[in-house]
Amino acid sequence: MAETVETGGDQEAAETRFMERFAMIMSDSGYPRMAARVFSAILVSEEGRRTAADLGEQLQVGPPAISGAVKYLMQVGMVTRERDPGDRRDHYRVDQAAWYKAALSSDEVFRRFEEGAREGLAVFDPGTPAGARLDEIQRFFAFLRSEVPNLMHRWQELNSVPGDS
Repeated sequence: MAETVETGGDQEAAETRFMERFAMIMSDSGYPRMAARVFSAILVSEEGRRTAADLGEQLQVGPPAISGAVKYLMQVGMVTRERDPGDRRDHYRVDQAAWYKAALSSDEVFRRFEEGAREGLAVFDPGTPAGARLDEIQRFFAFLRSEVPNLMHRWQELNSVPGDS
């Protein structure tokens, strides 16, 4: 049964709960907790962007926490910084292609696992239990490295991902 749309304070509370749940998913996936909360707050904002002061007020945290989170999110390409002409405040916006870019950058992680497992196969014979596990890891990450670019190309065709040609 589908939930009905909440109104007024109930809607605001539901949005806050969702924002915190989404941040928890990100945190459980390896993102720093505050960076995940900041990303989620920007993601669900009506304007699609927030100032550091807006984020601090909404998340009830101080400027150092926001500054560190925003710095991290910008370094990993999840948010961009922009400034309106004549405005002295920076605004942070979710990069629309963030997940796409993150998936593309996963190749380096996959490559390290593949190479690490390959190094292990020089030590452990593939006929041993440890070697068999390492062989599967090496083949799995080689497979991912060969397939992810195809998936990203298909996604790009379906969605005309901005900022990538």
